[in-house]
Amino acid sequence: MRLSSYFLPVLKENPSEAQIVSHRLMLRAGMVRQSAAGIYSWLPLGHRVLKKIEQIVREEQDAAGAQEMLMPTIQPAELWQKSGRYDDYGKEMLRITDRHERPLLYGPTNEEMLTDILRGDLKSYRDLPKILYHIQWKFRDEVRPRFGVMRGREFLMKDAYSFDLDQAGARRSYNRMFVAYLRTFARLGLQAIPMQADTGPIGGDLSHEFIVLAETGESGVFCDRALIERDVLSEQVDYSGDLQPIVDSWTAPYAATEEKHDAARFEALPPERQVAARGIEVGHIFYFGAKYSKPMGAVVPGPNGEQIALEGGSYGIGVSRLVGGIIEASHDDNGIIWPFSVAPFHVGLINLKAGDADCDAACEDLYGKLKAAGLDVLYDDRDERAGAKFATMDLIGLPYQVTVGPRGLKAGVLEVKNRATGEKEELTVEAMLAKLAAARVA
Repeated sequence: MRLSSYFLPVLKENPSEAQIVSHRLMLRAGMVRQSAAGIYSWLPLGHRVLKKIEQIVREEQDAAGAQEMLMPTIQPAELWQKSGRYDDYGKEMLRITDRHERPLLYGPTNEEMLTDILRGDLKSYRDLPKILYHIQWKFRDEVRPRFGVMRGREFLMKDAYSFDLDQAGARRSYNRMFVAYLRTFARLGLQAIPMQADTGPIGGDLSHEFIVLAETGESGVFCDRALIERDVLSEQVDYSGDLQPIVDSWTAPYAATEEKHDAARFEALPPERQVAARGIEVGHIFYFGAKYSKPMGAVVPGPNGEQIALEGGSYGIGVSRLVGGIIEASHDDNGIIWPFSVAPFHVGLINLKAGDADCDAACEDLYGKLKAAGLDVLYDDRDERAGAKFATMDLIGLPYQVTVGPRGLKAGVLEVKNRATGEKEELTVEAMLAKLAAARVA
């Protein structure tokens, strides 16, 4: 993509309405623009990040055996009245009526809707287990939407739902999602720590939230350093096997939010392993048993013909919230620092002397070679000051910057900057391509 034709409305000054780093940088980097309180339009740069995160979430859900579907955003109020949540959910639920005065709602979550679907289509215990998910826009009417996409009213969410015959099967499904979440966040460049959590309006008696450490996090957390240093992706996972040992190994070390903090247990850790920090919730999983299936009549004939209520669980990841969460965890004074896996572009190609025949020709050649190597490239071909070009690239946080200028061309080298470390190298074209191609497959 050529920056001269790309819609990237960057801002030089910090917006006064932005209270936290991610909100400030997303506005400055031209990723989003507010449409109404807590509701955002996703501009091209932000949308690219959103889609990359969504795809990683999808791949890990599929690997865990979940099946993708899509449910409507508008739900009949009748389903929520059957489960007993219609009145309990409160003013966060946007309640509406259609032209026939039928009560509807803009779905904040989908436990009722999917339970209703399976109630009519599961005929036997042999049809279980099932895990289904979708990635869909949700609406919750926050009383005070703030912090940009971190606490908006409209948000993109991956929500999955498991259905099993008994508690043992439901726990196996829960463990699948637990492990899938660890892998998902690791692929996004985040070290997410599972912590026991309250179930809230979802219900049930087993829940974990996944917390990413960040200085600007919304709540205090306490954990064993072993959880931070653990390499999730190096561990082999067999979803057809018993995942309980993996879950146990992640939940045995101490980890707690402020609300559930046990000071005595924490202080019993060796001092070098005690981590007290701030954290951001990026995912939440629940086991709620037959909370929805019993009142909604979601039962199947068991092995002996008896009617058995489905055992359920739900599993949410805030896809749009993750964009802000990654920025909160990965930035510096100059702007965003994207992990390679979710960067809107992998490399920013900077032409220091646009209009110079040699520089233009070299950049055109590099642009083609980088794309042929499978890299997403943003080519700054603008007739603009070098300082402004560097500032823009640092702000939007692409993993690598490749700079082409007259002096380097005469010497047969390019300047390659690693955005995360700030390290700069002068490399030949071949060496640069090899370095970036290796980063792509790492």
